[in-house]
Amino acid sequence: MEIDFVYLWVDGSDPKWQAKRNACIGNTQKKSAVNCEGRYANNDELKYSLRSLELYAPWIRKIFIVTDDQVPEWLDTSNPKVRIVDHKEILPSQSLPCFNSQVIEHFLYKIPGLSEQFLYGNDDMYINKPVTPEMFFAPDGLPIMRLNRRPFRKLTLLIKEKVLKKKLSSYVQAIRRAAELVEKRYGIYFGGKTHHNIDAYLKSSYQHVGEVFHEEIEATLTNHVRKSNDVQRNVYSYVPLAEKKAHLQYVTQRTSFRLHIQNVHHYDKLERYNPMLFCMNDSEYADDSDRRRAAEFLERKFPNKSQFEK
Repeated sequence: MEIDFVYLWVDGSDPKWQAKRNACIGNTQKKSAVNCEGRYANNDELKYSLRSLELYAPWIRKIFIVTDDQVPEWLDTSNPKVRIVDHKEILPSQSLPCFNSQVIEHFLYKIPGLSEQFLYGNDDMYINKPVTPEMFFAPDGLPIMRLNRRPFRKLTLLIKEKVLKKKLSSYVQAIRRAAELVEKRYGIYFGGKTHHNIDAYLKSSYQHVGEVFHEEIEATLTNHVRKSNDVQRNVYSYVPLAEKKAHLQYVTQRTSFRLHIQNVHHYDKLERYNPMLFCMNDSEYADDSDRRRAAEFLERKFPNKSQFEK
């Protein structure tokens, strides 16, 4: 199997990028869920993720890094295995500039030269031990879709919103919207939610899902930051599962672990569970001291330069 890897990456400390964002949507709010400092912070996560990729998945054919007119200063762009893909190459003009990953993700299949089978992750996602292609694609070539098991999610969200009168975050609403769209079309409600880690897809299937829900996605293309009507990337897992063109696998913390960098106890949990994949999640709850601790941890975890660095 020829398998590529796709990243989204942004350097939120770049003054040129900040000016573009501020002109479009205003200043970053440290505690905002949709426009917080942590959503755009660059802590050199990508450098360490590439180190983990080279160390544990050297079979990856090509790496595509989707950015907004930016290039990591440490990246060796002469390496034939890596390619920068600018937003303008794949996004429609009405979406530009885009600071909403939930919109950008709809157009990954348009990356020139992308293989039929590909993996997708954000720059804060890492491989923790040796993996094989068969851990992401079954012998029949179909992707393994990893989700967190949530058997009563539909009821839970209903109770939170209608009974407890709690406002759901735009992220949760976008995941629910993806599930409801699939339920309406296929008669199946998938309560399992994203495991917030590296996922496997078929390019042809990805494009097909975009065509199935073209109108719903079209309505979100001017959402320059996250909005509640976004169609979350889970839809690209739910549809193949509904059409029996993928294999479902529920994760445990020994498979896929999401570490919140502001929670110091999560570092001990990561060591204890020793998962296949882990994510170092930054958010509106983290501060600069949390980011320094995360950077120090990653340097200890992946100390050796990869072929992708100058």
